[in-house]
Amino acid sequence: MEKPVSAIPAHPLAADLERVLAGTNGLWEELRGGRIFITGGTGFFGMWLLESLARANRGLNLGVEAVVLTRDAGAFARKAPHLARDAMMRWHEGDVRTFAFPAGDFSHVIHAATQSSARDLAPLEVMDTIVTGTRRVLELARQRGVQKMLLTSSGAVYGRLPTGMRVSEEYAGGPEVAISREAYGEGKRLAEMLGAIYAEQYGIEVKIARGFAFVGPWLPLEAHFAVGNFIRDGLAGGAIRVAGDGTAQRSYLYAADLAVWLWTILFRGASKRPYNVGSDAAISIRELADAVAGGFTPAPEVVVAQTYDPAIPVEWYVPDTGRATRELGLHATVDLPEAIRRTIAWHRQIGRG
Repeated sequence: MEKPVSAIPAHPLAADLERVLAGTNGLWEELRGGRIFITGGTGFFGMWLLESLARANRGLNLGVEAVVLTRDAGAFARKAPHLARDAMMRWHEGDVRTFAFPAGDFSHVIHAATQSSARDLAPLEVMDTIVTGTRRVLELARQRGVQKMLLTSSGAVYGRLPTGMRVSEEYAGGPEVAISREAYGEGKRLAEMLGAIYAEQYGIEVKIARGFAFVGPWLPLEAHFAVGNFIRDGLAGGAIRVAGDGTAQRSYLYAADLAVWLWTILFRGASKRPYNVGSDAAISIRELADAVAGGFTPAPEVVVAQTYDPAIPVEWYVPDTGRATRELGLHATVDLPEAIRRTIAWHRQIGRG
């Protein structure tokens, strides 16, 4: 017996995906009938790219085929069965450093692997995953006739920022090369250089998105993301715990805005010209914890582990996003309290907390 329409659960991201589609209006025609290769499809960036691509493909009848590189197609199917069943998707198993090239040409490539998860690896593996993986994807792009490629980089390429700086793309600083924990940022710098070399030698339009900090559905709650950890604490019903002294400054772009920014950079961004992706509204980690606490009723206690030492400079990781606004018309549309509220609601809807 057919299930009544009223009993079919709505997609938990339906409203946000409609906003993404509205924010990318007019950009999708060049992908009509195209074929796109995506790495990092199971990560935070990747999930939003796949969710929004599936919505655009369905709503605009684009006829797109998406080939998604994954280490484990079965694990992805368990994580997102609605995407695994989508007729647009094709799964290609392999390691980003060594995967066999799928047959056929591609019009576009998105390289979103190692956006942040590589930070948890040993420094040599971090560097190898980022640099070798990027070279492998660029080779695919060269051999398969790709017109445009999006390379997701990171604000980590700027290294440690001076206190109070909203960093622009012209900033000439970089990671401290003698410190092994900076392997992630230096690896991303090398990945960007590889992209520029391939763009110059082979005519591929390589678009660069330097990501900062984000909040939204699909953000892991058990990783090194402070806002995810705070939401996890709140959902668990305990105190929200700040590991440091709470003075570090961050800024947060909502995931639906992130998707709009990434697609816009791919389709409209200038080749070899990096764009900061994030919010320029700075907030301390302590203020962030308070904002997350305010998303729960009753608000949980916030516990800060360390005492502020004025002799230690306050850590900053906040972008200047003026280039993306001036050149591509991009801006944040969801403020942080609303972004937190939507993220908490999503986790509750899917059964967490």
